[in-house]
Amino acid sequence: MSETVDVVLIGGGIMSATLGTLLKELQPDWKIVALERDGEVAQESSNAWNNAGTGHAALCELNYMPDPEDPSKAVGINEQFQQSRQLWTSLVEKGILDAPSTFINATPHMTFVTGKSDVAYLRGRYETLKTQPLFAGIEYSEDSRVIHQWAPLLMEKRRKTDEPFAATRVPAGTDVDFGALTRQLFDHLKDSGAEVLLNHEVKKLSKQKDGTWLVRFRNRIGKAPLQLNARFVFVGAGGWAIKLLQGSGIPEIKGYGVFPIGGQFLKTSNPALVAKHQAKVYSQAAVGAPPMSVPHLDARMVEGEGSLMFGPFATFSPKFLKKGSLFDIVSQVRLHNIGSMLKVGATNLDLVKYLVTELLKSPAKKLDSLRVFMPTAKAEDWELIQAGQRAQVMKGGKLQFGTEVVSAADGSIAGLLGASPGASTAATIMLNVLASCFPDRIAGWEPQLKALIPTYGETLNDDAAKAKSTTARTAEALGVLA
Repeated sequence: MSETVDVVLIGGGIMSATLGTLLKELQPDWKIVALERDGEVAQESSNAWNNAGTGHAALCELNYMPDPEDPSKAVGINEQFQQSRQLWTSLVEKGILDAPSTFINATPHMTFVTGKSDVAYLRGRYETLKTQPLFAGIEYSEDSRVIHQWAPLLMEKRRKTDEPFAATRVPAGTDVDFGALTRQLFDHLKDSGAEVLLNHEVKKLSKQKDGTWLVRFRNRIGKAPLQLNARFVFVGAGGWAIKLLQGSGIPEIKGYGVFPIGGQFLKTSNPALVAKHQAKVYSQAAVGAPPMSVPHLDARMVEGEGSLMFGPFATFSPKFLKKGSLFDIVSQVRLHNIGSMLKVGATNLDLVKYLVTELLKSPAKKLDSLRVFMPTAKAEDWELIQAGQRAQVMKGGKLQFGTEVVSAADGSIAGLLGASPGASTAATIMLNVLASCFPDRIAGWEPQLKALIPTYGETLNDDAAKAKSTTARTAEALGVLA
């Protein structure tokens, strides 16, 4: 007989860590087991060097607001990030998380564009957002002197041309080390009695007659096959999730496929450069580029060290994880998803062209891309680093750029597919998992959830006073700007 536990978390990233933490607060008596195939948690997408660390709140990311007159998606993303901030605030106050500066730091978010049409778009976006309570404090300028004050590296030795440029700035942006945050949450789970098993790879999920899931896994060091039963399973294994969900046999996964896209960044730790650029600056994506490939020059703070990153430059690998298998992209193919996947390939020729162009870029060409942002960039200051793998969702013949929860009808298993905005909205995504998978308990949990996230079940943007007081509270607790 296998041991039966209440919850199995598959994957040692920010999603599993967030869900596990919420469940420990809601049901401290439940037995939770986390299984991570690597020797440490937070080694894939949650690792600080595998993502840009942007606290995604749609303050600077233009892909969340393609229509400058429609702020709905941008507001929605910001609402979700505010829930994450509230959760982190509560966890800091409870002593579950360490000092906020170990995982979050104030970093203004900016957008910088060139060309008449993009300047007109950015101006229209600013005019729309400045009236939204969650975007209070957004600034706009076409003045090179003002933009130089905001981000000197953008303006130094920029040639004077007839091409206009413009920028927006929100001082209340943040840089988040999701690797550090994930590790701290898992440390708390272990201290609270949860088992966190590293080097343990899940091989098979099988539904049992009693409604539990038989989770078969192996110790990658000892090679020993192991198993346990779980009343609830969450698959937060990044790109690996689709393979496990397909193997589980749940009908809800039918039709889904994923397309892996990797990335590289140019990175510098030159103190003189770091001191001159204390912001995250985003621009427009190239034609055909996925949203995760929007170019940006970011200030980072990882383990107390400041640095700058520029990119990403798209790469391609058939692997769903950095440490995945070369057969991943093929092994997902099923009769129920092959038609959709082929349609995605046929209708996204701009993406194919973009990926080919990116793959052919030499180091010199990548530096030229950086010089569009930073005219004074020198090759000797920058190194190329490999970022994480992202598995973009394919369904219904479309390539979807976002995150999607797939759960069984009985709520006994759920998994997460997709990427951006991902980690920044982990609190909201996991609240949705709780609501869909535990419908008989969610009402009883509401008082505890509101203690953790005071605006749980509410929105902020339609109440200016509440938006201001909530952001002020979390800003003070987390040591960032409101």
